[in-house]
Amino acid sequence: MKNLFIALFCLVATSAFAQSEDEGIKSAITSYTEGFTKGDTASLGRAFASNALLRNLNTTTGKITDTPLRKFIAGMPAGGAKATGALLNYSHAGTSAVATVEFKFDDFKYIDLLSLIKMNDDWKIVCRVYSRVPLDVNLATGQGAKTGATKSTPTKAAAPVKKAVAKPKADDGW
Repeated sequence: MKNLFIALFCLVATSAFAQSEDEGIKSAITSYTEGFTKGDTASLGRAFASNALLRNLNTTTGKITDTPLRKFIAGMPAGGAKATGALLNYSHAGTSAVATVEFKFDDFKYIDLLSLIKMNDDWKIVCRVYSRVPLDVNLATGQGAKTGATKSTPTKAAAPVKKAVAKPKADDGW
């Protein structure tokens, strides 16, 4: 009976942890979408890490453009952007997450690919890579080898190579 109680407790605790991670990520994204569509600079400030990167490709010059977070927030129109925002998907593991958000305007939309990190129990957007696309363009997704992709032709295994294994230092950042 004691083992059943412990197993049930662990299941509930794990479920509550996953739910709190999901809710934390959704909360950060909601702060972002509401801040963007309502012009709420405080919400935008809560959604982003202070040193977040905001990047896109300038299609005219072909160069990557970085927008400082302060400039992005200061550039929000009074009353917000005339768009609707929606969280399309997200995934997470440990203290890292990725999310995709779509902002639809009257004649175009932005697709935002966001990287989030959990800092001090709060999820923050640390990078926004975005594209302005026509309304008929939708998010394209793919799958990696670990999520069910199969090989159509067998491959010959490579002979093992002996390499020296370096032990990580305690302070190497990994």
